[in-house]
Parts: sequence; C-alpha cells; structure tokens
Amino acid sequence: MYDTIIIGAGMSGLAAGIRLAHFDQRVCILERHYTIGGLNSFYRLGGRDYDVGLHAMTNFASKGTKKGPLAKLIRQLRFRWEDFKLAEQVGSSIRFPDVSLDFDNDFGLLEQEVAEKFPSQIDGFRSLCAALLDYSDMDGDDASFMHSAREVMANHITDPLLIEMLLCPLMWYGNAREDDMDFGQFSIMFRACYLEGFGRPFKGVRVILKNLVRKFRGLGGELKLRSGVSRIHVEDGRAVGVVLDDGTELRAKRVLSSAGNVETLRMCDDISEVDVARAGKLSFIESISVLDQLPKNIGFDRTIVFYNDSERFHWKRPEHALCDARTGVICSPNNYIFDADEGQLPDGVIRITTLANHDRWCGLSEDKYRAEKMIQYDAAVESAVRFMPDFRRHVIDTDVFTPKTIRRFTWHDNGAVYGAPDKQLDGTTHLPNLFLCGTDQGFVGIVGAILSGISMANRHCLQP
Repeated sequence: MYDTIIIGAGMSGLAAGIRLAHFDQRVCILERHYTIGGLNSFYRLGGRDYDVGLHAMTNFASKGTKKGPLAKLIRQLRFRWEDFKLAEQVGSSIRFPDVSLDFDNDFGLLEQEVAEKFPSQIDGFRSLCAALLDYSDMDGDDASFMHSAREVMANHITDPLLIEMLLCPLMWYGNAREDDMDFGQFSIMFRACYLEGFGRPFKGVRVILKNLVRKFRGLGGELKLRSGVSRIHVEDGRAVGVVLDDGTELRAKRVLSSAGNVETLRMCDDISEVDVARAGKLSFIESISVLDQLPKNIGFDRTIVFYNDSERFHWKRPEHALCDARTGVICSPNNYIFDADEGQLPDGVIRITTLANHDRWCGLSEDKYRAEKMIQYDAAVESAVRFMPDFRRHVIDTDVFTPKTIRRFTWHDNGAVYGAPDKQLDGTTHLPNLFLCGTDQGFVGIVGAILSGISMANRHCLQP
C-alpha cells in the first residue's frame, strides 16, 4: 500500500514525488513511456543530443534570490542553485512586419523599447504592469483571473499592434486557449517571460530531469518506467489504486495524476464517458537544424525570436492544413551566456516551432508522414528566414518532431502541449482523493510544472 501513487514522470510528477518523499510518504511514480520528462524530455540521434520541448526555462532568477517561483522550487525541493546553474539569455525579440521589440532579463529594456516604438503607449504599458495579478493570487480566487486578457489590455493600451506583440510570446510559451488567454494566465506568463526572463542549463533539460530523479530515488521513492496506468480503480466513491497495462494492481491512499484532466477521468472505472471536447487543441511541429558553425557567426545573435507575419497574431489550430507557419518561434540554444569553463555547445542549432493539426498528422500513412515532415520542415524554414538571416546553406543535419511525437511522449489528447483551455486550478476531481497536477491544473513550462507538483502535493497530500 502506497501513501500516494503519481501518474506521469514529467516535471510536475517528479516534483510532487520529491516533496512527498521528504515527508516520509511511500510514493510510487508510474510512467508509460520508456523515459522520463514527458514533453520536456531528450533523445539521442546520430551521435547528437536533442532536447524535446525546452527552448528556455522561464522565471530566471540569480543565485540567492529570495522571492519568485525559481527560488520557491529550489527551497521546497531542497536543491542547491548549482543543481540548475542557469545561464542567462543573450536577448530575445518579438518581430512583426516593420516593428520589432527586443527584451532580455532586465525588464528595463522592454520598457525602453515600448517607449521608443510606441511612445504614446508607454503610460498605458506601465499601468498594465501595475494591474498584473500577484503570484499569491494564482490559485484563481481573484475575481479578474478568468477575465479576457485582450479586454484587460485594451483598458490600458490603445494601439492594437502593441497588444498583439505583447501577447505573442506569452501565448507561445503558455496558453492553451485559442485567440485569447485568461488574465490570470497572462499575468503568470508576463512575469515569467518579461519580468524575470529566460535561462538554460548548459547541458539542457537532461540536467534538470536527472537531478529530479536522483533526488526522488535518494529519498526512497519508487519510479517505474514502461508502467502505464490503464485504470484508476474506484470503490465507494474513492480511488483505491490503479491497474497497469499489464494487469498489475497497485493500491494507494490517494492518486495524483499529471496525465491531464480528460485523460485522467477516462481512466476512472466509475466513469463511462468523458467530454472530449474539453481537451486542448493546440499542438506544434518543431524543425531542428544543425549548422556547420555557430548561429552568431552567420548574423543570428538572438536567443529566441517570436515572429508573426501580419499585424494580427494568429493563435489557432490550423483546421485545413497540417501546419500554420505564419507565426512561429525561432530559438538557438547556443545564444546563452554560458560560463567560460563550460565553453560552447558542440553544434550550432536553430529550432523553429510552428502550429500544427494533430488529427491531420495522425491520419497520414507512414510513407506520407515521413514525406510531409520534410515538406513542412522546408515550409517552416522558408517562413522563419523572413525574420532572421538565411541559414540554409549551413545546415548539416535535421530532425523534425510533430504532434504525433508529442502525443507519444505525453499521451495528451490532440497532442495538446499546454493541455485543456479550462484549468482545474485547485487540482480537485470528482473523487475526494484523486487530484491533478501539471498543465491541466494550471501551471505550464518547466518551472510552472515543477511548482504545480509542489503546490498540489502540499495542498492535497500533506494536509491531515
């Protein structure tokens, strides 16, 4: 009998496991995949390591910072700052036709850029910043949490283009809702991206994952890979355990699931049908290019570029095509300020992310699927080089992952990267001892997912 069974060995599940194991709970994390991390994982191909999902860690903070999400997770999980050792971004940009806004981990740069490019809007921009919800309001109790971000922004900013440009990175890095976002989620992402900024460990996401697993196992936690949950067994209105894909039954006092809201309810053997329309729709394709030199040597010195090819930001699943390359994210893991003793990454890399339709990708035959990956790679690069130096003659290797890949790593319906648009902020379900953590609870990104696991463990699994 376990105190807590956790479904999913992503960031939130691992963090919850560590938190509970610190308090001597008997915890078992179950993962259907052969590896850890969920979407934020890594793989090796052709002698090279590739990160899946990680462009940057948001919520950057310098060593010794006392407040903010990163400081909280380090304190709650009893890590050292050196366990993450984040390098700061060089600098990023939001690029629309004829207008570009630069920003880095000093918020003053973005404020200066708004004042220069949109001089009539600077007072409104500052009043918007003052109106952001505080981290203490992130449980959704604030009456304005669910308000439309576009409507709240329009109360402060009168230039539609500035609204679109500010929304672009925030939606790309943490918004499951098409076209608009909840003001509470907007506040979370504004602070994460603009007020705190981006960082990255030199060796990428594997450093974070390995430290999480090492800590969890060191505290006596059990991690079972290739152990997918087929059913959550319910008796007398309570979850009493789980049944694995191979028929093995495990019992527990409570279950914490990072599988997603719809996906978790589908496992419960007291529910015959779930509302699949509640699942998220937004999925991505990522095109990875390995170069024969560093990106900065060909004129690309940005850490991340968020681009959009018109004055209206496109944030919707493409219904009639595999992909929509009108908007995207260009990232180079090389363009961080790494310590001198770490040197440079072994290869120059450009990653381009665009919107994609999960159902269309999964409906392709295997031969058509392989062919379309190359076609859509070319389309993404063709779109991106309108906003950056053309790097195509320097490409020596490529890889592509699609919504089909994302579904395989996360098991989320529709390959939805940020889960369902309607979050269950308190983590509760119809059962008194079954709880959610991760993207469908409300926090996204690496830091957000880790905090979700911590918060739900504290709130539901450590209370008397």
